[in-house]
Amino acid sequence: MQKLIIGSLTALALAINVANAETRSIKVGTVAGPESDVMEVAKRIAKEEYDLDIEIIEFTDYVTPNAALEDGSLDANAFQHQPYLDVMVNDRGYDLVAVAHTFVYPIGAYSERFDSVDDLPERAEIALPNDPTNEGRSLILMHNQGLITLNDPTNLEATPIDIAENPRNFRFREIEAAQLPRVLPDVDMAFINNTFAQPAGLSLDDALIKEGPESPYVNIIAVRGGDEEREEIQQFVDAYQRDEVIEKAEELFQGGAVPGWVDAEDAE
Repeated sequence: MQKLIIGSLTALALAINVANAETRSIKVGTVAGPESDVMEVAKRIAKEEYDLDIEIIEFTDYVTPNAALEDGSLDANAFQHQPYLDVMVNDRGYDLVAVAHTFVYPIGAYSERFDSVDDLPERAEIALPNDPTNEGRSLILMHNQGLITLNDPTNLEATPIDIAENPRNFRFREIEAAQLPRVLPDVDMAFINNTFAQPAGLSLDDALIKEGPESPYVNIIAVRGGDEEREEIQQFVDAYQRDEVIEKAEELFQGGAVPGWVDAEDAE
């Protein structure tokens, strides 16, 4: 009987340890490339300071990471800005919320054919990211440059059909964001998120149009509703919002990644 009790207690202890081990590991989705390299720094800090294991799941598109978070395949993701998340929540009914800021990755308009937007010819072909908000984000930049006039320049979901005036009769191609660097040689100008521009060897310094540091499109860490105060999530956020992470982003993005949480803390 004593051996049976000891055996049962041992089995119970093992079960508890397994359960605890499971709660000390989370899966975080991000975009393959330099953003994933930045995440590796946060992963190391989380392990060193909290004994929290982070499994980084890489994606090559902007749709799947939210679907994976919603269905429980991920515990968090870090790849999108708030306007994009808002669109996904409204369109698909996801119960996802932002818990922290990461970086602003400015979007820029690049060209291999022209050195200035003033040189763009009549009927120039312009490639836009086809995901919600980033397409509108690009068109708003064109509106602000006086290249087009939008019906509503505050509409973050604007598409080419929302253009009121197009004096030079620009033609638009809507392309998946990750494919835009490959399309660049075939068009007159392309709007490319820095997430994909930097790995393709493009520098914001060379962009014909680019966002400034005042951009409202700061990226976020998103989780399922109800997980905002989960210990592992809070520890992950703390591990991410560190100077070491900023230094890695600066190394990789060469000024194309602005830490979004620094201003948020200063405002408090």
